[in-house]
Amino acid sequence: MSNSTATPTDIDLRLEKYRVELTGYCYRMLGSSFEAEDAVQDTMVRAWKSYEKFEGRSSLRSWLYRIATNVCLDMLTAGNKRARPMDLSESTPLAQAALSPRPDHTWLEPMPDTRVLPTVEDPAEAAVAKESVRLAFMAALQQLPPKQRAVLILREVLAWKASEVAELLGTSVASVNSALQRARATLAERDGQGPEGAVSDPLDEEQQRLLERYVAAFEGYDMTALTALLHEDAVMTMPPFDLWLRGTDDITGFMTTLGAACAGSHLVPVQVNGLPGFAQYKPDEETGGFTAWAVQVLELSDGRITGFHCFLDTQRWFPLFDLPLHLEAKPDKVEESV
Repeated sequence: MSNSTATPTDIDLRLEKYRVELTGYCYRMLGSSFEAEDAVQDTMVRAWKSYEKFEGRSSLRSWLYRIATNVCLDMLTAGNKRARPMDLSESTPLAQAALSPRPDHTWLEPMPDTRVLPTVEDPAEAAVAKESVRLAFMAALQQLPPKQRAVLILREVLAWKASEVAELLGTSVASVNSALQRARATLAERDGQGPEGAVSDPLDEEQQRLLERYVAAFEGYDMTALTALLHEDAVMTMPPFDLWLRGTDDITGFMTTLGAACAGSHLVPVQVNGLPGFAQYKPDEETGGFTAWAVQVLELSDGRITGFHCFLDTQRWFPLFDLPLHLEAKPDKVEESV
């Protein structure tokens, strides 16, 4: 079927099958869930308007990635680098803890796996895709200039050839290889900056048991049990607040003081950023049910939790994960929701 004879429905179907992988690409480029979805929508609109001019010299997929790359590069011209709290300041001792929010555009945002990880049959390919949306890797990507970021994602994550990337960016193979080398060097400098975690795909039995113990400890608000699950250098973050804590004493100390209202919470499993996570519902004293409080993202390594990241803007995050903002009561059994 030629482009000129394709019906609107045909075009929609052809473009739509690339939405998830394009969202994953734009999310890695931008570090924002909502900006990524906006970028993909802009890409689809541009592709729709230009579809009759698409001559097929490259594949439809390559053409869409070229459009998406240009959209992302335009969005990144302001130079904003999204970050985690530990990328912006030193950890705060519990005694000095204060909850100071920063604007939304400051933060690296969480993303449901289902929106950015297309179904693939190759386990190795699936593992690379998951690793490349994990918070630590996403934060490292944000340190790269936009074009280096695009080259690294296309070459290392999506396994494009250097010649394909050069054609997409309108540059030379030598330029692509140079950008890739610089990007790798920048990422290598970040290695070893604390426990980043190593999660099996799928989770192995030890990690499954660790998560079960975590749910029991958190829902029971048992700080002794929680301490046993945390790496001694574990970090806790709470965007949009810039406060972050390091170490079991400060984390559990915070949870029993400033965070004491989370006692009695209920956790619903979610798959987020290629990592295990939970939607946390806090007891609602007015209704007797539970109200949305945070999307938790956990980083695991060697049988311990190394990162405990709580994204608190529930009005934005829970709808993104197709989760309700309120539960009437704690369900007897919760199915994995994302």
